[in-house]
Amino acid sequence: MQAPFFAILDRMTTPLEVIDWGRTEYKDAFERQKARVEQRRSGECGDALIFTEHAPVYTMGLRKGAAQHLVWAEAECARRGIAVVQSNRGGDITYHGPGQIVGYPILSLQHRRDLHAYLRDLEEVVIRTLATYGLASARREGKTGIWLDGARKICAIGVAVRSWITYHGFALNVCPDMSHFGGIVPCGITDGSVTSLTNELDKAVDIAEVKARLAVEFERVFANTTHQDA
Repeated sequence: MQAPFFAILDRMTTPLEVIDWGRTEYKDAFERQKARVEQRRSGECGDALIFTEHAPVYTMGLRKGAAQHLVWAEAECARRGIAVVQSNRGGDITYHGPGQIVGYPILSLQHRRDLHAYLRDLEEVVIRTLATYGLASARREGKTGIWLDGARKICAIGVAVRSWITYHGFALNVCPDMSHFGGIVPCGITDGSVTSLTNELDKAVDIAEVKARLAVEFERVFANTTHQDA
C-alpha cells in the first residue's frame, strides 16, 4: 500500500517505488523482504524503499557476541511483550518498536557492486533528513549508524545483500518507548547512549512527515546511483 503522504514524490521523475507496510511483525516483514528481493532479482519489479514500524522486538545481527548483549532474560522480554529474533543482517543487537521508522531499501547494486558506498549513501539520507529538523548528526569513526555529538545514537543501520540486491536497512528513532532499550546493550554500545527525535527536539514529531522527508532525501541521494539496470 502506497501511503498518501508520499505524493510529494509524484513530482519527481523516478522509477523508485515507495511503499508503507504499516505495523508489522519482524519475522513477517523479513519474509516479505526476501520475496521482494527475489522479484527484484528476476526483474519482476523495480527498486523500492519500504517503510514499516515493527511490533516490539530485539533482533540480533551476525556480529560475534551479539547475543551476549541481551540484558533481560527472554522470560522478562516475553512479559514485556518484546520478541527476540536472530537476524541475518550485519551488526549487533538492536531494538525495533512502534515509534521507530524502519526503512528497507530493496535496490539493485548490479551496476556498481560497492556495499561500502551504499552504506555511506544510506547514512547520508538520514543525516540530511535530521538536518531538516535542525539536528547536526554524523557518522562516528569505527561505529555504525548515525550519531549526535558523537555520543547519542539516533539511527541504527544494518544491511544485507543477495545477488547484489539490498535488504534490511535503517531504523530511525522518532518516538519509540525508550525504556525498551534498557533490555539490551544497544548495538553493543558501551561508550554512548541512544536517543530519539522527540527527545532531542523536546516536542512531538509527526512520523508521516519524517517518512516523507526520508523518501525525498533517499531519492536525491540515490537518483544518480541506482535504477540504471532496472
